[in-house]
Amino acid sequence: MAAIREPWGLSVLGAGSVSAEPRLAFVDLAVDLMAPTPKVAFAEAGAAVARLRQTLRDHGIPDADVSGSRLRLTSQHSGYGADRAFLGYSCEARYTVQTEALDRIELLIEDAVAAGANRVDDVRFEVLDKPAMRDEARQRAVAAARRKAEVYAEACGVELGAVIHIEDVNPEFGGGHGHSVGGADHEHDGTLAPGSVRVDAAVLLGFALVSS
Repeated sequence: MAAIREPWGLSVLGAGSVSAEPRLAFVDLAVDLMAPTPKVAFAEAGAAVARLRQTLRDHGIPDADVSGSRLRLTSQHSGYGADRAFLGYSCEARYTVQTEALDRIELLIEDAVAAGANRVDDVRFEVLDKPAMRDEARQRAVAAARRKAEVYAEACGVELGAVIHIEDVNPEFGGGHGHSVGGADHEHDGTLAPGSVRVDAAVLLGFALVSS
C-alpha cells in the first residue's frame, strides 16, 4: 500500500474553458510554379503574385494584413541515382492573409486560387482578444479547483486553510485531463464554417487543512 511520506494538506487540479465565436480568419496561400529556366519561373511566379495581391485588394484586404515571403527558387528532380532526372525550377512565394469577413472566406479562397495561388495550406479561425479569454479560463480553473477542494474537505471533516501552492498546468497534459487548446471546431456540412474557438486552462492548488 502506498503511503504519503510527507503529509502537508490537500492538492487538487482544476480545469476551466471559455468559448467564443471567431472574429478573424487566417488563410495560408502559396504561389508555387515550375518552369524550365529560372527566368521563366521568376516571370510566371511574379505575374501570379501580382494578380493575387490585386485580388486581395479587390476583396478589401489591405497590404498590411498580408504577410508574405520573397520568391524562393529551387531546382526540382525526380528519381535517384542513374534515374535522377531534372524537372525544372520551382518558384514559390507564401502568404498569410488576415480577414474579418468570415462570411466571404470561401469566395476569397476561390478568387485567390483563380488569380494564381495554386496552393491553400491552411485556414485558421481566431478571436480578437485571446489573452482575455485565457485569463477567464484560468479564473474558472481556480474556481473549479476550490470547489473540488471544498468537497474533499467537507467529506473528511476538516476545513480548508490558506492556499500554499499554485502551479500552472498545461491543460493538454495535466493529470490526465486532456483539453484541446485554442483550436477551432469545423462543421462538416459542405461549407467552411468557423464553429467556435475554445481556450482551456488548468491549475494545481495546494491548501492547508484546519481540523474542525
